[in-house]
Amino acid sequence: MARLACHALSQSPTIHVYNNDGKRNAQQRDYSDEQQPHHDIQAKLHELSPPPQRDMNQLKTIARRVMTEHDLLPDFSAAAIAEVNLAAAAPAAPGSGIRDLRKLLWASIDNDNSRDLDQLSVAEALPDGSVKIFVAVADVDALVKRHSAVDDHAQTNTTSVYTAAAVFPMLPERFSTDLTSLGEHEERLALVIEMTITADGALAHSDVYRAAVQNHAKLAYNALAAWLDGAQPTPPKVAAVPGLDEQLRLQDRTAQALRKLRYQHGALSLQTAEAEAVFDGEELTDLIPDLANRAKELIEDFMVAANGVTARYLTDKGFPTLRRVLRSPERWGRIVALAQDLGKKLPPEPSGKELGQFLDERHREAPTEFADLSLAVVKLLGRGEYMLELPGQKAAGHFGLAVGDYTHSTAPNRRFPDLVTQRLLKAAIANQPVPYSNQELLGLAKHCTEQEANATKVERQVAKSAAAQLLASRIGEQFDGLVTGASAKGTWVRILHPVTEGKIVSGSQGLDVGDKVRVELVHTNVERGFIDFARVVAS
Repeated sequence: MARLACHALSQSPTIHVYNNDGKRNAQQRDYSDEQQPHHDIQAKLHELSPPPQRDMNQLKTIARRVMTEHDLLPDFSAAAIAEVNLAAAAPAAPGSGIRDLRKLLWASIDNDNSRDLDQLSVAEALPDGSVKIFVAVADVDALVKRHSAVDDHAQTNTTSVYTAAAVFPMLPERFSTDLTSLGEHEERLALVIEMTITADGALAHSDVYRAAVQNHAKLAYNALAAWLDGAQPTPPKVAAVPGLDEQLRLQDRTAQALRKLRYQHGALSLQTAEAEAVFDGEELTDLIPDLANRAKELIEDFMVAANGVTARYLTDKGFPTLRRVLRSPERWGRIVALAQDLGKKLPPEPSGKELGQFLDERHREAPTEFADLSLAVVKLLGRGEYMLELPGQKAAGHFGLAVGDYTHSTAPNRRFPDLVTQRLLKAAIANQPVPYSNQELLGLAKHCTEQEANATKVERQVAKSAAAQLLASRIGEQFDGLVTGASAKGTWVRILHPVTEGKIVSGSQGLDVGDKVRVELVHTNVERGFIDFARVVAS
């Protein structure tokens, strides 16, 4: 499955524009505000320069270079390719310990062009008003064995990398988009997370087991969301499968109940404008916002619930787990200050419940300004990380999701921690020994956190190179922006047309995350992904 545009799960195939941490390589200029060339001179010089090239091939070259610079492999080894060429689909027939669930109305919900389908879902109404939700996760381990060349590549990169120019998949495409993908009409092996959800969104019962499944319809987020909202007719693929429309409405109602209860417990409702590159042939034409919708929320809610069930299942079996945690924000004081500027009061110590209530109130009071507030809070919350939790220990929970038990398990085609967790699950289900030592898991938690950060830097830099292509002809123009990063290393601002971030190289004194500011574009460098602004001070 491709990544959702969600700050907590990070699951969406779009270009994610994150806060620049200020780290620049040796080729960066180091001028201070006083050394910055005059804006008018820069604009005049720009007029004399050749027209900008909005070339996808240039971006692909940049993407490959940046992958290598951040210790990520852009290509598979000859040994991995040889393994792929010899591979065949794992038999999906039910057998010992594998249930036959192929006749359930499984469907995938993902982006229009996604082929790496990690999960399916289906629901069953129960007589007492509760609903049984089934989430099927592709059994990637059935083909990708430990210590194989493909597994070695996956463990090195730990994640698929999605850039404006190209996708660098964690697994070879013949696996991730075919043999280990839950493709439409294909029969596949899966791990199933079964959850009984009460009418008020509480988890009453859960189980995890292996099964054979079949995807009866490949559905797309946008079309499905428009139908669920009543804005569009039934999607053709929904109408073509008898009973699927009622099935999806049941899933939607259950997801809304799950979400409502999570919010009551302090989960954060945040909306940010992610960016997606638009190409006309080989020419980049725009970076447009890719917004959340009801279908994306449905999948997010089911994945959050399924990941919690997975973590608890392994713990109950006495297995170690790779937990996904988001600690209490270190810059809570700045979040408090943002709320105070809007006439709201937050406690001096971090409280997800209080923050969630503030965000909910603010969304109702000022919906048009909520995306900016959300982005500021996302930046201040910080980044998630992987941690090893041993039996009897308790790792930190996930502040943004308001859950204490959380792992990553639902995207094994594109995230290595999910594949590790899948191997742990299969061993636990079969009452076999733990397939990894504690030392191996500790090293993997650290490595996966580091490589996820590196992948984010690659995605961000290529996104900024794409934006620099679009902005190269607009030196001297002014934009409304939102400060997204402020430290001794520099101050960064996000603009919306196109959606991108750049550094404020002049006039940044006194600015902090969440401040709104008027800026002028003074410099771009496509190769290095530099977009520089100067603050415009009203006269």
